[in-house]
Amino acid sequence: MACVRLACLTILIIAGSAYAGSSVNGSDNAIAGTGANPNTSANTNFKASPKTNPKTDPNPVVRFHAWGGSAQVNSYLKWVADRVERKHGIALKHVKLADTSDAVSRVLAEKAAGNLHNGSVDLIWINGENFAAMKKNALLAKGWVGDIANFSLTNPDSNLAMVTDFGEPTLGMEAPWGKASMVFYYRKSHFDSLNEPVPQTLRALLQFSQQQPGRFTYPVVTDYLGISFIKYAAIALNSSNQSLFYKPVTQNALEKITPSLWTYLDALHPTMWRNGEYMVRQASQLQRLIGSGELSLAFSFTAAEIPSAVERFDLPQDVRTFAMSDGSLANVHFIGLTFNSPNQAAAKTVVDFLLSPEAQAKKQRLQVWGDDTVLDTNVLSASQKSMFETQQSHPSALDKSQSTPLYAEPHASWTDALRQAWEERYGARY
Repeated sequence: MACVRLACLTILIIAGSAYAGSSVNGSDNAIAGTGANPNTSANTNFKASPKTNPKTDPNPVVRFHAWGGSAQVNSYLKWVADRVERKHGIALKHVKLADTSDAVSRVLAEKAAGNLHNGSVDLIWINGENFAAMKKNALLAKGWVGDIANFSLTNPDSNLAMVTDFGEPTLGMEAPWGKASMVFYYRKSHFDSLNEPVPQTLRALLQFSQQQPGRFTYPVVTDYLGISFIKYAAIALNSSNQSLFYKPVTQNALEKITPSLWTYLDALHPTMWRNGEYMVRQASQLQRLIGSGELSLAFSFTAAEIPSAVERFDLPQDVRTFAMSDGSLANVHFIGLTFNSPNQAAAKTVVDFLLSPEAQAKKQRLQVWGDDTVLDTNVLSASQKSMFETQQSHPSALDKSQSTPLYAEPHASWTDALRQAWEERYGARY
């Protein structure tokens, strides 16, 4: 998706999973604390991460453009800012975004204007189509991930997901940060009173919605979670053609995939909340509708946000989380370093901390964020492994002892193709 409708480039994350220019609250947010090509062997000649030099850079500032719509993520980044300031004297500024494409557009505009060395974006939380756009337009620094000491802990030689983003080789342009997969959550009291089984497959979801209309919906496809649902449905409904999703999209491939998708959605839409004529614009609105009792079933790309929302009383105590038995869309989310960042050494130091066992273990805790680590525990020392052994369970949390098939994200080109095809068929619904 390169200059491919940049205004529509979106991400959740996780993530995710898982945003600059126009920020969530209209301003930059300083959160400084108080005090390889997958077809070749990944580069394992890792260097010690560069440290900032107080003599030449007494007050380094790193501007991290990242989605600002999650209280858990924002709180975690405040903790990161405190740690990197205390350890390295770096002031980390979280520029809270509503849409990652805003930051992509900003860097692209700076390049077009000839600003090659003094950009306004240092780090950016990206994956999928946003990465594809930045890669195609040469907006990211090349090969810098090999400078990150803790990158070796992801075991990239044995883990292709660490060097591949929605089918695109990362070529050292971005560092993996976390993993996410689609989960569903429901009101247990609703299903108990309705005497209905919780749907465990896409087909069962349609049957439930037909029998209990108005109890399910999904966001419009301009939202990251909305298009994620469409990709999950397209893959699940095309078991004999799934290999097509992992190559650049073609018109012929799209014509093979969409008939079963349209048949399914044509049947589902009239049974959804507000008859499918109006759909929510953001994933956060699903939680509000579950909390108010209007919906009985919803979904997320961040499993840990569900128990966290219950703890904050944003969701009721009877909410439970599960993964569909016919598969779950999953991806890795990354951090990119812009080609024109004037603070690259300090930015690399921040990324090295984000990949440290300390920071990854903190991020994985349910009460903090619950974002799965990208580190390979098989290469960690005993003391490093121990940091991950204090994870707590919660009645509303996903039972990770139950396995479910994972669908890798399709090639990045499919996102825009499916979104455009959906919009042409169904039009605006908000």
